[in-house]
Amino acid sequence: MDGNGRWAQSHGLPRFEGHRRGAEAVRRTVTAAQELGIEALTLYSFSSENWSRPEQEIFELMGLLKRFIRSDLQELHAKNVRLRIIGEGHPTDPEVQQLLDDAQTLTSANTGVRLTVAFNYGSRNEIARAAQELARQVAAGRLRPEEITPERFGEALDTVGLPPLDLMIRTSGEQRLSNFLLWQAAYAELVFLPVYWPDFDRTWLERALAEFGGRERRFGGVTPGEG
Repeated sequence: MDGNGRWAQSHGLPRFEGHRRGAEAVRRTVTAAQELGIEALTLYSFSSENWSRPEQEIFELMGLLKRFIRSDLQELHAKNVRLRIIGEGHPTDPEVQQLLDDAQTLTSANTGVRLTVAFNYGSRNEIARAAQELARQVAAGRLRPEEITPERFGEALDTVGLPPLDLMIRTSGEQRLSNFLLWQAAYAELVFLPVYWPDFDRTWLERALAEFGGRERRFGGVTPGEG
């Protein structure tokens, strides 16, 4: 979900207004995902690198996150959305962490769209944490090194239990992964859209899905008849 700040700048507005409009785009996208029958949706809300942003912007972002949870949680729950948070949690604000924990608990039995929010998340850090956990299991004698397969490694990642990643969408025209779901995206289709996140809606989601649907996914294989 990229381009909040640039959207605000292009409209002559403060950056916070871009983040606020970005929260509205989240609501639209979750609703569209439900209507389109998408099983799982993962949103990159705040990266571990975002702490380097100006202190006032971080304060405003945390306030926006709190308001979003308080105002939208009951609606998400009523719509049968199951919320999950991945990442390292919040290092300084116990209130944010408690809100996130309560939201996951409330929706844990829901069976609709599986909405995963990556918060204080970085994929290389996630991979390192998974490797550390497997190393601890080896050191404790609970796991043999040869038992560390790609499947076993995937079970140590934050996204364990989620379906395979099929499609990754990045907004704002940027064409890189920026430390998001690097392991999980090994065979994902990548779609880069020339739209700032605050303007993202069902039409743009359907455009990405149409592009995804038109691609031939080989997973390293060869289509019959090809040389």
